[in-house]
Amino acid sequence: MKTIVVAGAGGAAGPPAVRALAEAGHRVIALDVRETEWEHPNVVGKAIDLLDFDAVRALAAGLGPVDGLVHLVGGWRGGRTFAETKLADWAFLHDMLIRTLQHTTLALEFADGARVAIVSQTGVRHPGQGNAAYAAAKAASEAWTLALADSFTGTRSAAVVLVVKALATGEPRPGWTPVDELASKIVELWDTPATELNGTRLDLTV
Repeated sequence: MKTIVVAGAGGAAGPPAVRALAEAGHRVIALDVRETEWEHPNVVGKAIDLLDFDAVRALAAGLGPVDGLVHLVGGWRGGRTFAETKLADWAFLHDMLIRTLQHTTLALEFADGARVAIVSQTGVRHPGQGNAAYAAAKAASEAWTLALADSFTGTRSAAVVLVVKALATGEPRPGWTPVDELASKIVELWDTPATELNGTRLDLTV
């Protein structure tokens, strides 16, 4: 049984990932800003503001070394044109997509063999003009994750970027990744050698 932290467990992609990891036999620490009830005995839900670095460090100290972090904290802001971009949207996305990732990755102690995964978006490589703030925030999150991957060099741990066009929670849509499929890919990360994963961008749109 591995101990895996899921940040943003209450969002659209959170419950399928939490369930899949728990059903695979792992102990899941499900973090969300809201109180969430989880029925699976392997899941421990914790309400926490991931923007509060002191709170995250206190949580991490109580957990000790963990075997993984799945960062699913999300949010989208954007508009139709570049000129309509609002810096308030950037501030929101900076907090949600970047700051929560920084706080969790810096506070947690990772065991050898750990996996860290974030979900990014295809628009990072080809951003649309109305998507400037979102694509920039995702790009920064990718850079942060790849720097963490560099720190894992020579170990059995790996940090990876899972790339989607968008996540589908209902009927399948062309190019969109169903949240259950994302959850399955997350579980498989611990079965794949770190040398094949570390520092990679895994395209889940195909």
